[in-house]
This record gives sequence, structure tokens and C-alpha cells, in this order.
Amino acid sequence: MFFGVILFLSLFGSAYMPAADNSADKVAVIPIEETVEKGLSQFIKRSFKEAAAANADHIILDINTPGGAVDAALEIADTIRGSNIPVTAFIDRRALSAGAYLALNADQIYMVPGAKMGSAAIIDLEGNTADKKAESLWLAEMKESAEQNNRNAKYALAMADPDVDVPQYGAGKGDLLTLNSEQALEVGYSEGTAENLDSLLQKLNLASAEVIDIEVSFAEKVARFVTNPIVIPILLSIGSLGLIVELYSPGFGLPGIMGLSSLFLFFYGHYIAGLAGLETIILFAAGIILVAAEFFVPGGIIGFIGFGAILLSFFIATDDIGYMAFSLGIALLVAVSAAIIFVKVFGKRMNIFKKLILRDSTNTESGYVSSRSRLELIGKTGVALTSMRPSGTALIEDERIDVVTEGTFIAKDQKVKVIKVEGSRVVVREII
Repeated sequence: MFFGVILFLSLFGSAYMPAADNSADKVAVIPIEETVEKGLSQFIKRSFKEAAAANADHIILDINTPGGAVDAALEIADTIRGSNIPVTAFIDRRALSAGAYLALNADQIYMVPGAKMGSAAIIDLEGNTADKKAESLWLAEMKESAEQNNRNAKYALAMADPDVDVPQYGAGKGDLLTLNSEQALEVGYSEGTAENLDSLLQKLNLASAEVIDIEVSFAEKVARFVTNPIVIPILLSIGSLGLIVELYSPGFGLPGIMGLSSLFLFFYGHYIAGLAGLETIILFAAGIILVAAEFFVPGGIIGFIGFGAILLSFFIATDDIGYMAFSLGIALLVAVSAAIIFVKVFGKRMNIFKKLILRDSTNTESGYVSSRSRLELIGKTGVALTSMRPSGTALIEDERIDVVTEGTFIAKDQKVKVIKVEGSRVVVREII
């Protein structure tokens, strides 16, 4: 009888037991804010590793972004897809362009009321539609991201391709699709609407879970700022302008510090973002040293190699060679313009050349003469101490003086008269 009761409880007792307490669950909340760029990609990689190390049971991507770089978005998508932890995208206001693509890679999507997602066409630096090759890749990625979570790929394609016609949601042919929270729920691009994070946790049955807020570190903030496509040409321009101004300024001061600090920030941010290694920084430093050495070692070869090393270091520190060339072109234009203004407008000269080039002149105005002019001898008479054919020596007022004739021969001991003095040249004529 006793064993029968035990068997009954073991088989059916669980049906009457209260639900298990999920307070041991852990949820990692990772923000995806502002522009999508390489710095954000590195932050997401670090955050997913941190979530795994903390044994998180769920990851929530708190998304509010206007989009950004395609290459960075692809890297982040790979991180999301490779996660063994369930991922929920929580669109807190807007997930546009690359942000919509990232949301589609999550296992499920929730949105706050009035949130937007879509408008994900790929464009170049000038705001034009990208080339066919890049566009084809992006459309394939959008389609795959939707289909991997059983969503209708038509709407993902409509977000990226204006030729896809979805007029019922305000995206007729020629327009890009942007879904609000109600529309996204209707087409299956959202699992629901949540007012805030607490509401979302309740919908995910994680209301009592431990929330782990993963924040962007200071170094990552710097990296995200520095690797922003808008900031890169500005930073390089400030760096080149500061160094140019320093060359025209006495000593080493604020312009030089500003220029070097800008370049340091560029390489530091790209190093943190994983775009540049120590070898890149070493190459840049070696280039600076070689260019400086060129001022002391003639030939030009060392300076040419140094300048090449500097340029190469910038291109190694990026994964977009075209955009880096564009940024360096702007910085070079700023530097050349500044140099022209200093020379043409202010009449400045580079201080470094003052130490390397002798600028003093020994002119008559400064009191210098190449030789003594004996103008006082004009009209004086003397005796030829030597025969003159036509040069020789004459004794004039008890002084031996090297003289020349007008071209005629004058014998020794003949009387002569000074008729002209040209610098150190004293011309005499025979007195008959």
C-alpha cells in the first residue's frame, strides 16, 4: 500500500506542484545604439562572450539605430547567428537600414508602440544606390535573415529594394518599406509589443530573472566614435592641419599636440575596434621618423620611404580602402590649403628649415664686402716694380700693389698712374 502511494505521487504529483521558480535565470541586455560601425561590432562580440561567461539564459538586443556600415552589420549578424543563447531583438524606437537587418537575425522581435523598422537600401558615400554586386549581396542577406526565422522574405526585400511592390503598407513601387509596430505584428515581423524592458521580460516569462546590463566601456566608446565614417576624415584633417601649423610656429606647442593627439586617437580607436594592430602603429611611427630624418640626410629616398610607410599604415588600419583614400584626400587638401595661406597671406616660412638652411647673407648693406675697394688710389702715381704683361706689381705711395695695365706692355722702373679701380682690380697707365 505504501509503495503504491509513492508510485502514484511520482507519476501524477508533478501535475499538482507549483511552477518552478525561474529566479535563477539570467538575461543579458546589450544596447545597439547610434551608428552601426566596426567599433559596435567589436562591442557586440565582447558582449556575447561576456553573456556566455555569465551563463546567461537569454540575450536581449536593445535596438535604437538609424543604421550604418554594411560590413559591420554583417559581422554583428554573424555573432548573433553563432550564439547558442536565444536572442530577442527589442526595437526601442527605431531599427532602420542595418538596424532592421540585425533585428531580423534575432530569434524573435518585440517593439515598443510606435517603433519603426525597415528602409534598408544599401547606399554609397554620396547617398546613391550601391553597385549591383553589393546590392545583390545585401538583398540575399535580407532574404536569408527573414527566412531563417520563418518570416515572409517579401517584406524584408521590400525594405531594401524599391522595386518590390507592397502598396498596402505604404511602399508602392519606387518606395522602401518601413513597418510600424502594428504592421510588423500583422506581417509576422514582430512577436508582440512591449512598453518597456520590464514588460518585455514578462512577455518572455523572465520577469524574475537576473538582468545583466552590458555597457559600452570607455575604450569602446572612443573606438565607436573614431571609427564612425563621418569622424574619420575630420580626425585626419585636424591631424594634418595641426602638424602643418606647427611647422610654421616657433617651438612645439598646441597645434602640434592637437595634430599628434588626433592621429593617436585614430590609431587607438582602430586598434580597439580590431581594425589595426601594433604593427600598424609601429609602421606609422617608423614613417614619421624617416620623414624627420630626411631633413638631415640628403637624397630624398629616406623621406619617400617614410611617406610611403605613413600612407600604408592608414590603409592597413581600415577595411575600406576607397573610403580611406577619400578621407586622406580631404586631409591632404586641408593641409595644402593651410600651407598656401601661411606662405601667401602671412608670409610665413617653416621653422624647421630655419635650422637647416643658412639664410644670412653677407651683403654690402649689412657691412660685408668680398674685398677692399681701393678707390683712394685713383690718380696716384708710382713706379713699376716688375714688367707688366699686362699684370705686375707697382710701388704706389710706399705700398706694393698688384696692378694691371690697359693691355699694353710696361717695362720695369717706368712711372705709372692709377686710372681706374674695379673692386680689387687696380688699372694703371704708363706716364710718358
